[in-house]
Amino acid sequence: MLNRRPRRQMNQMNVVPYIDVMLVLLVIFMVTAPMFTPGVIEVPSVSQATSIDTRPLEVTVDAQGKIQLIDNDRKTDVASVADLAVQIQALGAAERPVAISADANLKYAEVVQIADKLHQAGVKRVALTVKQQKQG
Repeated sequence: MLNRRPRRQMNQMNVVPYIDVMLVLLVIFMVTAPMFTPGVIEVPSVSQATSIDTRPLEVTVDAQGKIQLIDNDRKTDVASVADLAVQIQALGAAERPVAISADANLKYAEVVQIADKLHQAGVKRVALTVKQQKQG
């Protein structure tokens, strides 16, 4: 009788065939991709289009906490955060975006309080403006 050793079970997966298949697919896609031309979309035209006013209202807050509302280069001083919300509602500008520009030395909590009050007043889009640092 032959003493055969029982084969050990292989615990590894042979990935060589999968790599071959992937390389063949890669070549097929590289050859066929340049053959497809991007579609040209013809957009319908109209005689007159309406323009949408997307210029945001700007709220500026200086280092002393003085608040100003700027609408189309018209500056209005605001006494408090509550008055700011009232003035924005009076303008009917709840759909317009509002950009808050605050002094760098102002407390963060005061800026968040202004943004929160604007959200409570129904303003849907509130953003903070920043100044980009010069590199180099």
